[in-house]
Amino acid sequence: METREFLARMDAGEPARAGTGLAAKMNELADEAIRLCMELNTRYTTPEERVEIMSRLTGRPVPDSFRLFPPFTADCGRNIVLGERVFVNSGCRFQDQGGIRIGDDALIGHNVVLASLNHDLDPQRRATTVPQPVVIGERVWIGANATVLAGVTIGDGAVVAAGAVVTRDVEPNTVVGGVPARKIRDLRDGREREPRPVRPEDA
Repeated sequence: METREFLARMDAGEPARAGTGLAAKMNELADEAIRLCMELNTRYTTPEERVEIMSRLTGRPVPDSFRLFPPFTADCGRNIVLGERVFVNSGCRFQDQGGIRIGDDALIGHNVVLASLNHDLDPQRRATTVPQPVVIGERVWIGANATVLAGVTIGDGAVVAAGAVVTRDVEPNTVVGGVPARKIRDLRDGREREPRPVRPEDA
């Protein structure tokens, strides 16, 4: 199966069932992603080299303004699209088979997980994976150790508090936090101010 066909079927939300060509291609791309992430993570690389490796990982040109602090891992790589001036901090994990789109000027904190796949809930079909995209808008800030689950869109200018688990869409210019994440407050005039810490009563 060609990568273009694989991505089109993933983007259409087609489940990947064990033993199918779709699952086989997923495994092939995962192995290639492991190789490239090892290249990225096991030696010193310059910012320019990181852009070049990420371009090979994603299969498309990554903007020169992209910045990444390793280590970084991706489960596929080919379904990541990065905007201008995106920053990804160390320890992030992108499960991108279902698609990850990150808008201009987004900031992704330490150890963030973006997960674009679910497993089938039926135990007899548990090995089947179901793709849904994760979409991160422009000027979004995702705090350290947050997790964004499959099918979630985070609107422009939003903030995800550290440690949050985001299970549903986030409105633009809002702060969300907690497990599962819920709205904490709006941001005035669409401008982000330093958010206060998330207290237990906010969760």
